[in-house]
Amino acid sequence: MTDLSQLPHGLRPRGLVARDVPPHDLHDIDPVLARVLAARGVKNSQQLDMSLKRLAPVGLLANIDAAVDLLLLHQASHIVIVGDFDADGATSTALMLRCLARLGFGSVESLVPNRFDYGYGLSPEIVDVAAKDSPSLIVTVDNGISSHAGVDRANELGIDVLVTDHHLPAPALPAAKVIVNPNLPGDGYPSKSLAGVGVAFCLMAALARKLSAGDPGLARIPADYLDLVALGTVADVVPLDDNNRILVAAGLQRIRAGRCVPGISALLSVAGRDPARIVTADLGFALGPRLNAAGRLEDMSIGIRCLTTDDGSAASAIAQQLDAINRARRELESDMQRDALEVVEQITQSLDTALPDCLCLYEPHWHQGVVGLVASRIKEATGRPVFAFANEDEDTLKGSGRSINGVHIRDLLAAVQARHPGLIGRFGGHAMAAGLSLPAGHLTAFRNAVASQQRELFPEADFAPAMHTDGELPESHLTLEFAEQLRRIAPWGQHFPEPLFTGTFAVVDARIVGEKHLKLQLAHGALRIDAIAFNQAREPMPQPGESLLLAYRLEVNVWRQRQTTQLIVEQWQSIA
Repeated sequence: MTDLSQLPHGLRPRGLVARDVPPHDLHDIDPVLARVLAARGVKNSQQLDMSLKRLAPVGLLANIDAAVDLLLLHQASHIVIVGDFDADGATSTALMLRCLARLGFGSVESLVPNRFDYGYGLSPEIVDVAAKDSPSLIVTVDNGISSHAGVDRANELGIDVLVTDHHLPAPALPAAKVIVNPNLPGDGYPSKSLAGVGVAFCLMAALARKLSAGDPGLARIPADYLDLVALGTVADVVPLDDNNRILVAAGLQRIRAGRCVPGISALLSVAGRDPARIVTADLGFALGPRLNAAGRLEDMSIGIRCLTTDDGSAASAIAQQLDAINRARRELESDMQRDALEVVEQITQSLDTALPDCLCLYEPHWHQGVVGLVASRIKEATGRPVFAFANEDEDTLKGSGRSINGVHIRDLLAAVQARHPGLIGRFGGHAMAAGLSLPAGHLTAFRNAVASQQRELFPEADFAPAMHTDGELPESHLTLEFAEQLRRIAPWGQHFPEPLFTGTFAVVDARIVGEKHLKLQLAHGALRIDAIAFNQAREPMPQPGESLLLAYRLEVNVWRQRQTTQLIVEQWQSIA
């Protein structure tokens, strides 16, 4: 959530824009809920069925049978899983390690590149590290689709490579034995939004199904780890299409029932979350950051150990270590975000017109593991695509980009590379997020090139900060019952956002809690309701009797086993 009190001069709170509600066949449910769902592309009640039987058949993934055969070919040999250093990579790695062990693969280990030593993906250097243990097969999870040099190095050493990934491929593919990626040209899988852990799950499901001919019980093994699939999918902020929503809903159900891996239970405990009431926001804002912090500041092998141990005490100790790393990450991010806002303020004051269409920010002392978070925060504050850079070494900058709807950031980088060969080093990503390396002396040229290419490719991009809402809630729906109904209809997430309503309320009482949060008691007609606006305590404070226009989420607040309705205020404005 953007801290509106820290926005630079000239940047305003987001305008409230009502979502479009297309025609639908949802006449058998509450009309307010039908309006919310239709605005998210739900056309009929069948789409609300979250049972696993509605998952797209894994056999539709291109090359899935060849991938299963390749795994079985190496079943008695040594296999190395090479993952990415984020939560999606950690959950993908843990899922595959757990499934392969239970499916009879006796020698499987994982290797995650340390971002500071090896960078992203299956590099030649990480292949050489893996080769020390003489594997016959390397399997990538959540990476590999752009690892041409690493795959070539493995081929030189006589090591087969199976790439499983979800990132967008370049026109030329690496020379792996088999590639499984729903975004390959011609792939028939209907969900192109699978996270890396979703691809790994599909592969393990296909493998288990083939092995179940000799033991029917094996087919159910991958479903035992849908908690990992849910965590990785939500943490990677991939669109929650129907297929991903089913996967996440099934994973949440396992967690609520206490049937998750010990590491997830331990992470929930250190985050102070109740497993029985967990929602997607807990995965995205409580568990995901604690896993990601290890990859950003230290080594993601810590996170993988947390997700693969079956020892509850060990999981608890590792979760506490991850929590400490995450606290350090938050402090570092806060400092870098303050720096970035000051830079944006300087840019704003130096221009007579609006901010540039694309922002490129760099400070020599920034931490390369946190630039992606800074880019995300500044994108939210400015409504523009943002690249944030830090030093990788004396000669190279490491950058991370975050985009807005209407600007495909990986395609933007591909266009810059095509128009200016040699300007960028390596890059990869998808529509909303990308990473790249850049020779240190190329920053100014890149800043100009990316702005020019963005204007050319995406001339209709809308930079006006907007907050899309679901309109006003009638007083009859400001109830605990409707709030619970919204919880049950979840999972909400990327491209299937949690409902956001607008309304005018009278202030009964207002006070600051936790130094920066605004706690409100509000009146709506005869109704009294509590509300909290996180990170939005600012002067002038709302006064009793004052009217406020709110953009808010309706939530069930649980305190000392008592449930009440509460508004989570995303934005407030006095209309007195």
